[in-house]
Amino acid sequence: MSLSIRNQLPGTVTAVTPGEAMATVRVRLTGGQVLTAAITREAADHLGLTPGTTVRALVKSTEVSLATAPVEGLSIRNRLPGTVTAVATGDAMASVRVTVEGGELTAAITRDAADDLALSAGTPVVALIKSTDVSLAAE
Repeated sequence: MSLSIRNQLPGTVTAVTPGEAMATVRVRLTGGQVLTAAITREAADHLGLTPGTTVRALVKSTEVSLATAPVEGLSIRNRLPGTVTAVATGDAMASVRVTVEGGELTAAITRDAADDLALSAGTPVVALIKSTDVSLAAE
């Protein structure tokens, strides 16, 4: 199956915390970072997620925010440090490629935001991804 979701990060489930309706799933990415996904409990059960399960974390590029410095005081669980490798800008939007340990992310942000952050190849950034914006696919 092919997907239009640009960001597909391989990893291994390290913990599943089931709740009544939702579950949080911690995934160690191949680069060593830990990503948290908040998915329905039904989905976690259906995928058979347990520690050791190989998964792909899927994140749409429109759900990746960027910061040029560490950010404190946010509820966003997933904060992946990286470096901008390319910026493609249009009249309204920009596509920003970011290399992170063990992979690459694409962020679709407004051109104004890219300009305000002065993003260019080599700029260090932190990719911010809400746990509810992470989907999981079992391998």
